Amino acid sequence: MGHAAVKHDYHLVDPSPWPVVSSLALFILAIGAVIFMKGFVDDPLSVIQGYFANEEAARAALAGGWKAVEAGLQANAGFQGLDPALQAKTIADFKTSQQWYWLLGKGDPILLVGGFLFTIYCMASWWGDVIKESHKGDHTPVVGIGLRYGMILFIASEVMFFVAWFWMFFEVGLYADERTLSTIPEVASAWTQWPPTGVETLDAFHLPLMNTLVLLLSGTTVTWAHHALQEGNRKAAQLGLIITVLLGLAFTGLQVWEYEHALHGEYFGFGGETVGVYGSSFFMATGFHGAHVIIGTIFLAVCLFRLMAGHFTPKKHFGFEAAAWYWHFVDVVWLFLFAFIYVAFS
Repeated sequence: MGHAAVKHDYHLVDPSPWPVVSSLALFILAIGAVIFMKGFVDDPLSVIQGYFANEEAARAALAGGWKAVEAGLQANAGFQGLDPALQAKTIADFKTSQQWYWLLGKGDPILLVGGFLFTIYCMASWWGDVIKESHKGDHTPVVGIGLRYGMILFIASEVMFFVAWFWMFFEVGLYADERTLSTIPEVASAWTQWPPTGVETLDAFHLPLMNTLVLLLSGTTVTWAHHALQEGNRKAAQLGLIITVLLGLAFTGLQVWEYEHALHGEYFGFGGETVGVYGSSFFMATGFHGAHVIIGTIFLAVCLFRLMAGHFTPKKHFGFEAAAWYWHFVDVVWLFLFAFIYVAFS
């Protein structure tokens, strides 16, 4: 143990600010995501545009400041015909949007980027403390068992996360015929076939097959790196990790290429008035998997840097072991995605 006076095999964690601070960082990140996608305040132009002759006139009033906007509103018959309470609300909404649109308007990335960087800082600091605990000798065999149980439960929760997306895809695909019995004609006609009319599925044996081969190969290289480390062959372990990280980056690049192909080709109705259930479920399932690949790649890259810094030994390297578990989980999820979403339901 790190403290000689302690006579048991358990580690009592010192008081840490990171749980509370990380919660704050994640809250800011979530609020920033909502602002970026939806926004909390309207564009000042959209608040007043209906009371001016055209958009150019509204923009000119905005450029002239509040006095020009107020003069334009007072000269508009529609605005003057409003109830005084609605007039006051419109003016208040305009002033609020003018004051805060730079920070809280739709598409503004400030809080999103700030929350993301804050979260990364908290993650690095918290896990850095865990690494320091390990170096002090606080991670006894009993503590190591607890860490392994924690990682197993985390991966189990991730499994159920993906089960939800598979469940959605299976439910709409397997029971499409049941929806044709609907008494609503529009619903019955929309589910006469699956994938729905107008959906052009991707060729499973093109980019998806290439990505499958890339991930399967990366699973072998991370296993090679793990066994090399267990045997004390640090050079081979580093080489295996480098190849695995590069393959992870290759998978992400191929998936971006695939998405560009699907979106520009409007395979799933993107670019039209509706997206459709098929496109939504496809991008949610494969997109979240892609996010997990990025996280796993970063996880393995950190392990590579730690390996190069001499943090791992043949007997003590749970950080790398956890990363390998996570990567194999990502591999298995992709095999199910490829088999069912790309092949079986195409």
